[in-house]
Amino acid sequence: MKHTLHKTVKNLIATACFAGLANASFAGEPLATTNLNSRVDALLARMTLEEKVGQMCQYVGIERLKEDWKEAKPPTRNDRIPMYPDLTFGTLEDMVRQGKIGSFLHVTTVEEANRLQALAAQSRLKIPLIIGIDAIHGDGLVSGATIYPASLGLASCFDESLEEQVASETAQETRANGSQWTFAPNVDVARDARWGRTGETFGEDPFLVSRLGVAAVRGLQGHDGPDANHILACVKHAIAGSQPVNGLNFAPTDVSEHTLRGVFLPPYLAAFKAGVGSLMTAHHELNGVPCHANRWLVEDVLRRECGFNGFAVSDWMDIEGLVTIHHVAANQKEAVYQAVMAGLDMHMHGPGFFEPLVELVKEGRIPESRIDESVRRILRVKFKLGLFEQAQTPLNSAAEVTYCAAHQQTALDAARKGIVLLKNEQSLLPLDAKRFKHILVTGPLAGTQATLGDWVTPQPNKNIITVQEGLKQIAPAGCEVSYYDCGSKARATKPEAIQEAAKQAAAADLTVLVVGENTMRFDYADKTSGEEVDRSDIELPGNQLALVQAVVASGNPVVVVLVNSRPIGSEWTMDHVPAVVEAWEPGCKGGQAVAEILFGLVNPSGKLPITIPRSAGHIQTIYNHMPSQNYRKYVLGQTEPLFWFGHGLSYTTFKYDDLRLPDKIKAGENVAVTVDVTNTGKRAGDEVVMAFVHQEVSSTTTPVKSLQAFKRISLAPGEKKTVELTIAYDQLALFNAEMKRVVEPGEFEIIVGDLVGKFTVL
Repeated sequence: MKHTLHKTVKNLIATACFAGLANASFAGEPLATTNLNSRVDALLARMTLEEKVGQMCQYVGIERLKEDWKEAKPPTRNDRIPMYPDLTFGTLEDMVRQGKIGSFLHVTTVEEANRLQALAAQSRLKIPLIIGIDAIHGDGLVSGATIYPASLGLASCFDESLEEQVASETAQETRANGSQWTFAPNVDVARDARWGRTGETFGEDPFLVSRLGVAAVRGLQGHDGPDANHILACVKHAIAGSQPVNGLNFAPTDVSEHTLRGVFLPPYLAAFKAGVGSLMTAHHELNGVPCHANRWLVEDVLRRECGFNGFAVSDWMDIEGLVTIHHVAANQKEAVYQAVMAGLDMHMHGPGFFEPLVELVKEGRIPESRIDESVRRILRVKFKLGLFEQAQTPLNSAAEVTYCAAHQQTALDAARKGIVLLKNEQSLLPLDAKRFKHILVTGPLAGTQATLGDWVTPQPNKNIITVQEGLKQIAPAGCEVSYYDCGSKARATKPEAIQEAAKQAAAADLTVLVVGENTMRFDYADKTSGEEVDRSDIELPGNQLALVQAVVASGNPVVVVLVNSRPIGSEWTMDHVPAVVEAWEPGCKGGQAVAEILFGLVNPSGKLPITIPRSAGHIQTIYNHMPSQNYRKYVLGQTEPLFWFGHGLSYTTFKYDDLRLPDKIKAGENVAVTVDVTNTGKRAGDEVVMAFVHQEVSSTTTPVKSLQAFKRISLAPGEKKTVELTIAYDQLALFNAEMKRVVEPGEFEIIVGDLVGKFTVL
């Protein structure tokens, strides 16, 4: 017993030493303390200016840097880094040993993560690194990870508990693979379908985005995190870059403060209340001031007003962008000055930050106390993540959790719930195998990994079920499913392939045509969506509309399955194809989920988290628009969208009855809403019950309706459930002409299903 106790004490001492005396305190305080603030202050007091600034510096992982190496021989220590040509690989390693780097990103193996942490352990104070990665819907930059549906597809589930589960499993895999920080969730409110990052968001509604953003933060960090069993979340991109000029990423956003506070700020505020530990500012300029140099935004609004107390990281090289893109700084040193004084705490990524910042402090332009603020925030997170106690990742941890059976099941469940049935004329779906004995599946997205979405490296084929594979696996006996590979290029389906597809469609009983967009991160030649891939229109890209038209002209029934990361405004398709399924980007099990829905093994239940406009000319057609937006009509076309937010069909029917709510409420009282929902069809199904609010008369304009509560329920055939929803008093607030958020007395409408009720706020 004594020997065992002695060994335990020795291990504890060794751990404390490895932590660089991070537990130490001064001025007569005890040497060891478990108080977080004391640990941070003790360590900060021992740091030199250079060591402090080093904590604010982030670099790309060394193995990722080696991918840019074009020489035949492997790079050596003395070779220069293509991405950082002023540095050699050896110099970068030395900088870690010297405490001049506090973070890396895009490290994709446990082995590399541990090597980098071992280098940090050789520094004077042995401060561990925090390693970040874009684990947006699964740890997708790691080969073999579980890939869940992309965020817009997850939003279609209207299921907070499912979103939290997906985020929790993503955290497990990310941590097991050596990273402790993800640049997610994206809580931008998407209001322009041309914008390529729409699919990375939770859609167009501030309330839905807020609720799902909170669920993601809790799943990633834990409810009291971040901690040693979770990872750090990062809400992005502050703020309003999802409504850019011309739909282009990086382009300016010019919105009123009313819109900024009423539409774009609520998801951030909700995430801050949930304890999110980091924040990323946005590429663009907001009302003339680049977000990376916007002290009013970061310090005044997000920190002081909204209570954000984590650390803020720049987006990719965006401090440099103050010089090269926005032209608000004459040189890199001035850009660093502006960004740090605006409230940024960490530079993503590379050289050009450390030296200018040290100089600025020594010159007295930036007080060292400002640096202390940033470093204190970063160190707090590293302590909370348990990195000082355990920076090394066990080598066997990745194999135990990555793509495990439980995570695969969650991915499948999410795909099933998130797929939206947009159109189903004459009940063509579910497919009757007795009627359709020969089904052709074709289209450029039928047999590719495009179902995985953005922020995903090519995955092992054995882990992925494509749509054509899913249909072949799920088809009942006696139903033949054939696949015609018409090419996998969303942007370049060849005319001869279109002719052949139409020929084979004419010989089949029915065609499942899989079209849409390609968001695969590294398929640069064919990408049509994703980060930095914006479009001037929202029709099917390339020759895909011609493919749809040719297959429809064959004369046999057609089902279109859309695989895409943002709304596709294809009027012709919606007018001429009897059944259309919006699959979004359904993840590693997406092909199975699509097939199960087409053959009726699963009843579709997804609802649109975003309005689908008719065309690019209809962009800004959002469901929660102001009353005057639809006051006038287009002279030569329809004004209404193809499908409104919340649309989604089922193979059963639901009836809403007996809406109950109070006649009047007093200041501070919540609104209790109750409604009966009955499954009036012959199939079990899920329904998303949504409650929308509209204030009839107000001092400033308010939307025609806005979502304020929702609940997903399951009903057997003939079953009735009483659904209770609560709308908090604060949710009735508006911003008045003085930009004060107030609840104004008056009459309100509540819309639930096809029912409308009214109540009065006294």
